[in-house]
Amino acid sequence: MKTLSVIGYLGMIGGLLGLLATGSLLFRSPLVIVPQAAAVWLLIWARLAFGRRSFHLAANPTEGGLVTTGPYRFIRHPIYTAVCLFAGAGAAAHLSGTTALLGGLVLASALARIGCEEQLVSARYPEYRAYAARTWRMIPYVF
Repeated sequence: MKTLSVIGYLGMIGGLLGLLATGSLLFRSPLVIVPQAAAVWLLIWARLAFGRRSFHLAANPTEGGLVTTGPYRFIRHPIYTAVCLFAGAGAAAHLSGTTALLGGLVLASALARIGCEEQLVSARYPEYRAYAARTWRMIPYVF
């Protein structure tokens, strides 16, 4: 699980760097700026709610209990949601086969990492199953 989570992390970074390298990550249109600004806001809110816990390259549940405040009240993976929204908005604005592949890489890698994290967190925190039953993974009322 931890190896797959590292591959997921590297895939997300690779997709983002690919979009950046091709000039496809940012766009001046409000139709892109608004969702990307919302993504940055969500990421910051999630990091603040997560607290001083450190980030691990491999999915590794941290000490201190399950975080269910801030955006975690509504979605289980707000940071991955933010990354996918940011990359997806840029890729959609510059839609091509390459940007679709790079945006898809970010999304597929985030989903792989989510799967790993959910297994590891539920093994560490038994209350995770009840939390998962009342929250959405990434998009409320959709997924």
